[in-house]
Amino acid sequence: MSEPFDSPEDKALRMNLDTSIYGTFAEIGAGQEVANWFFRASATAGTVAKSISAYDMTISDALYGKTKRYVSQERVVDMVNYEYELLEKRLSKPRGKESRFFAFANTVRARGYKDTAECHGWLAIRFQSQPGRPSGTIVLHVNLLDQENVDQMEALGILGLNLIDAAYHKAGDLRGFVGSLTEFIAPGRIEIDMLRFEGKPFEMVDNRICALELVRQGMSSATVFLPDGEVVQAAEAFYKTPLLILRGSFLPVTNLHLDMLKQAGKVFPPKGGSEGARPCREVCEVSLSNLLRNGEVDLVAFLDRADALQAIGKVVMVSNCPEFHRVAALLRRFTREPIGMILSIGLLNELFKEKWSDSLEGGILESFGRLFKSKLSLLVYPWRNGNDGEYVTADNFRAPEGWKKLYEHFLENGMISDIGCGDEKLLEMTGRSILRAALNGEEWEKWVPEEARALVKSHISQLK
Repeated sequence: MSEPFDSPEDKALRMNLDTSIYGTFAEIGAGQEVANWFFRASATAGTVAKSISAYDMTISDALYGKTKRYVSQERVVDMVNYEYELLEKRLSKPRGKESRFFAFANTVRARGYKDTAECHGWLAIRFQSQPGRPSGTIVLHVNLLDQENVDQMEALGILGLNLIDAAYHKAGDLRGFVGSLTEFIAPGRIEIDMLRFEGKPFEMVDNRICALELVRQGMSSATVFLPDGEVVQAAEAFYKTPLLILRGSFLPVTNLHLDMLKQAGKVFPPKGGSEGARPCREVCEVSLSNLLRNGEVDLVAFLDRADALQAIGKVVMVSNCPEFHRVAALLRRFTREPIGMILSIGLLNELFKEKWSDSLEGGILESFGRLFKSKLSLLVYPWRNGNDGEYVTADNFRAPEGWKKLYEHFLENGMISDIGCGDEKLLEMTGRSILRAALNGEEWEKWVPEEARALVKSHISQLK
């Protein structure tokens, strides 16, 4: 059967007819929706060795060990490893030479009766690409956006089917792999916000690129990397966490960026945080639009920037939200703690331009209303005018005509604050002027932290 498929049943049938693909399904929550697609198609015996639902917690613990959270990455990995190893133990002798074994698992929280809580789940597949070869594992997290349980179950079943098919037929094509995950699922029904490849077959895979592809294809609004390079869910990384956000292109990362974070950290977060809150996290956020070159994501530039930011110990977030109010709304999904956004004077001025609120009926007023909703503040770093030497701060910033009273309101109510500058010499060079100096063979190193100098050299070598 050739692609494209007319239905999920066609895709399941192709796998059922490939007798080399053989494995186990273990599903907790939302029924046996993935395995069900293989049973609906003909020739099921060609694929399904076993299907199980360890729905009862006691039985689940007996099979996969005790856990604090049943709908978690830890749990789905335990499930898929247990089932895969059991499958190999029992069937490697009779089928190992001709079968490409797999174990698929999911653990899901779908909509319940009179339930309004978050609906989401973890899916994983551990599989062999060839008989007798080492296995690899693919893990993803999905948010189920349908309002009805039956619709969520349907979307989950198709997603699981797509994941298994993509593992066997698209694992070497990341763009095709990610794109195929939502086949037969209408836009707006699911959000995939974490994807990770692991194991010997995927030793050369950089999971940051996998996460970036989710954002590029619109399957997630943002992706987050910890300083050690681990890809994590934003909801997990930012839960109950005050956030100090610095937005920029970071080409290159400069000492000025570090001073902006340092000065903001002196006044943020405000005292008296909520009980149980985590320590504040400094996050360097890059808009996807800042990674484009000729309309395509520049992966080399992306990795260079991520490496530089992570080398100085920063959490990196890539989002598809160029507007500040959209970033604010996105972050508010993940934490109820205070959020501080660090702005340069130039970006503060940008907030008053209509192009950033064209999609809002209320225009600039609505944009500011969304931005300041629920414990968010703007922390403004000063700027020195290169022409006349004027030192501009949040306090003496002149808002555009017609918006001065509104700006005064923001200042008086602490929604916008000045954070000062640790070393005014840092204001002499922008990121662009640093790159220009490097390109012209002039002094530039003192403006850039040592960890980021390789980024400048790499960028300059591409330009020459």
